[in-house]
Amino acid sequence: MAQNVGATDGRVRIGLGAIAGLVSLAVLAGALPLPPLASPVLGIGAVILIGTGVTGFCPLYSVLGMDTCPVETR
Repeated sequence: MAQNVGATDGRVRIGLGAIAGLVSLAVLAGALPLPPLASPVLGIGAVILIGTGVTGFCPLYSVLGMDTCPVETR
């Protein structure tokens, strides 16, 4: 698996994943007036964003042929 997520892209993903996770927990606790279905959707999104940001690999980028990593890693 070659890295296809750059440093800036990874940081943004981790930040957005953390925010989505916190919103998911707030919905689960009843602190935000969103539908109950929003909590697991946001939670799954948070896990995916954080996971791709930490590992530096995004399967969707591979399918689309995208690469935000400036250095070729193999």
